Order: sequence, then structure tokens, then C-alpha cells
Amino acid sequence: MDVDTITMTTKILVLYFSRNGSTAEMANHIARGINSIHGAEAILRTVPNISTVCEKVADTIPAKGAIYATLDDLKQCDGLALGSPTHFGNMASPLKYFIDNSTEVWFSGALIGKPACVFTSTGSLHGGQESTLLSMMLPLLHHGMMLLGIPYTEHALRETTSGGTPYGASHFAVESLGLTDHEKTLCQALGSRLAKTALLLKQT
Repeated sequence: MDVDTITMTTKILVLYFSRNGSTAEMANHIARGINSIHGAEAILRTVPNISTVCEKVADTIPAKGAIYATLDDLKQCDGLALGSPTHFGNMASPLKYFIDNSTEVWFSGALIGKPACVFTSTGSLHGGQESTLLSMMLPLLHHGMMLLGIPYTEHALRETTSGGTPYGASHFAVESLGLTDHEKTLCQALGSRLAKTALLLKQT
């Protein structure tokens, strides 16, 4: 198989949960960064909400936005961007529920050696962005993935006054203002870095 054939089939899964839309907006900018790299394609997927008292039955296809992820999406991806709003310094329970049920993927070793990154959104400036990103890395390490952050050579990381960390992209959600230019830039930079790394790893 030649390099051109490999690069044309490099799929990057952008898997997220979003309650109010901010994390979904970040996912779209990360996907834009991925798609800016020749030979890489972003696959956007979300997860259904869950009940606090029992498993919630969701429609097969969401009314809007990305479709629901399956374990096959995890198995078949060449790289993964995992995103969640911050819930008390940790990822949201619907996303954790999906990850907690990925044991068969872990047994298969399908994610070993593949690159991954994380991103988050929170409604308060000191609401646990970094602890959420770090905690989201733990199951990815158990899956044997190679974690990527954002280096300080990205000027927006040194200039931002809202979201943005070396551990991954983040967003400080202020009412309905949406992502700042710096936050958008960092999301796209993280997506392109993930795509470039996946392409390089797939060619080795």
C-alpha cells in the first residue's frame, strides 16, 4: 500500500458530549483543523444523555447535530479528539458512561499507539478546566493511546485571556458570547496537530 492510499483513509474521530452547545462548537473547530490537513477526515460523533436513576432510552439518531457514536467508531479511527463540558472538575457522565463501556475496544487493543487529544468547556473561569482535561486523559492512557497537547509555540496560548491550556483546548463560556478568536485558533491548531500526527504514525 503506498503513502497516498494510506493518507486518503486517515479518519479522526471527534467524540464529544455537549449540553448547551459550547463543546459542540469546539468540536466543529477541531474538525475544521483536522480537515485542513490533506489526507485527514474528521468524523464527528456525540453520545446520548443519561438518566440519573436508570438508563435513558434515546432515539437512534439525534434530532440535530452529530450522530451517536458506536464502539466501531472507536475501533476504526486513526486518532481521537475527546471533548466534554466540565462537571465538577471531571468529564460529563454521558461521555464517561460511553467510555466506561468501551472494554471490548480495550480488549482488542484497537486504540493502542494511536494519537489522542482532549478538550473541554466550562461556565466559570476557574471551574476545573485543567482537572477535567487531565482526568479525561486517564482512560485514553489505559487504551494505550499517545496523548497530544498544545505547545506554547502556538501564540494564541500565550495571548489568551479566556480558555486555552497546554493540556488541550478549553473554552470559558460567558453567557452566549461563543468562542473567542484565540479559543477557535487553539481548537483548530489542536485538530491539525492531531491529524498530522495520525498521518505520520499511519505511514510508519
